Amino acid sequence: MEFTRVARSGQVSEGIVRRFFAGEHEFAVARLNGKAYATSNYCTHLDCLLSSGKLVDDGIGCSCHGSVFDLETGEPVCPPATVAIKTYPVEERDGEIFVGIDPDDTSSVPRRRAARGCMK
Repeated sequence: MEFTRVARSGQVSEGIVRRFFAGEHEFAVARLNGKAYATSNYCTHLDCLLSSGKLVDDGIGCSCHGSVFDLETGEPVCPPATVAIKTYPVEERDGEIFVGIDPDDTSSVPRRRAARGCMK
């Protein structure tokens, strides 16, 4: 696993979720209760951007249909989604956020981008 810098710590304020890229990989990066989290950026229900959603007490909420996912495990805690999103280890050091990426993992590559053949 390689930790890749995705953002400055100050770019992800408390209670905020934002979209970041690291090469071909796309993440929803959030800060809740002082801790930074990284997940895949697409809801497993209908592929909506999680970075367009909001953080709630239970986790990250999808703006399209209200699904909520646990930020630690990725498990859905509120329907209509029934399939977990991928979560990634996060390290915050020297004012920057790093996400752990397995070089062979393509699950954080945007599905729409992959479908168009835009992957390297």
